[in-house]
Amino acid sequence: MADRRPIESWLTDMDGVLIHEGVPIPGADAFLKKLRESGKPFLVLTNNSIYTQRDLHARLRRMGLEVPVENIWTSALATAQFLNDQRPGGTAYVIGEAGLTTALHDVGYILTDTEPDFVILGETRTYSFEAMTRAVRLINNGARFIATNPDQTGPSTEGALPATGAVAALITAATGKEPYFVGKPNPLMMRAGLNAIGAHSESSAMIGDRMDTDVLAGLEAGMRTFLVMTGVTSHPDEVDRYPYRPSKVVDSIADLVDLV
Repeated sequence: MADRRPIESWLTDMDGVLIHEGVPIPGADAFLKKLRESGKPFLVLTNNSIYTQRDLHARLRRMGLEVPVENIWTSALATAQFLNDQRPGGTAYVIGEAGLTTALHDVGYILTDTEPDFVILGETRTYSFEAMTRAVRLINNGARFIATNPDQTGPSTEGALPATGAVAALITAATGKEPYFVGKPNPLMMRAGLNAIGAHSESSAMIGDRMDTDVLAGLEAGMRTFLVMTGVTSHPDEVDRYPYRPSKVVDSIADLVDLV
């Protein structure tokens, strides 16, 4: 790390880094305040595609965390940008919530279940058998399969919930077609985020609580990576299970305030 340029921009995961089960993690407010005051480019990222930027801004504000709308980056936004680059003005059948449908509308996509270019699977709390059946048939008829993120489960106060990756596996089993996952750990999401704030990977850092998404995505995007112990990963020994390592392991976001 000593030979690298100083950190001039920051990307941080949201759940498990800044908040946990709807409660701010100690140090999160101080870290975000220091970022805002420094003027350094930064993004708060989430693989969850349910909410729009404005939704997340409001949710974080209610928790006492101030993150400007333009500093929020989701897998829904990354998916919409990817599709707009690949096939501008296309059509899609979407299983998801407002975060995903709004992002697609904003890039000029038409949402339809009649011969769409793509079937796009995102996060929702109401996966329906009818919608999944429709997705299977459209993919079998030639629609390309895209998913916002590969997360198998999502958190809730009652326990784990099946998430996009688990439902994608069901559709894959029924069609024989694997989706293209846009969100973490795909470094595409990170690079698109860096481009959105005019940052360069050589002078950027990624903070996360998961080795298999946050750290891997940051590593493959060429950034420094910081792993915190306040989310999915709760003990440093868990790092040794993986064939790669973060640049540094810290207890929490509070340990990184002085690096901004």
